[in-house]
Amino acid sequence: MKRALFPGSFDPITNGHFDIIKRGIKLFDEVVVAIGINADKNYMFSLEERKRFIEEAFKDQPKVKVVTYKSLTIDFCKEIDSKFILRGLRNPADFEFEKAIAHTNRRLSKIETVFLLTAAKTSFISSSIVRDVIRNNGDYTVLVPDSVRVK
Repeated sequence: MKRALFPGSFDPITNGHFDIIKRGIKLFDEVVVAIGINADKNYMFSLEERKRFIEEAFKDQPKVKVVTYKSLTIDFCKEIDSKFILRGLRNPADFEFEKAIAHTNRRLSKIETVFLLTAAKTSFISSSIVRDVIRNNGDYTVLVPDSVRVK
């Protein structure tokens, strides 16, 4: 089975993430969306909310699993027998950042990183932009899957 891990904080999941996952399931037998837990970060949404947003968005897609993890990403890949890490690239800055991580991961393991370019229609969306729109009472619904609802 070709399994890819798609790691992130998903605070919240955006239409960009959604697009990468949808395209990833065409390439892999299973895409494991892994929500990293970082005690040093202040999240807008709880871990349970973030997990629920993703599970709801992919409720009809058996090839998508949603999990949480605390370890190094490559260690978690080994734990779930994933030989691939899936990442989306929006711009050159993303590429430079992700390239350094991918090289480090390859140096420390045999896990390959697969990059997908974001769709043009979602390339400007980031979770931080979505959070800012939410904080300022803007219409965030065009930036996220329908499963993301703010109380």
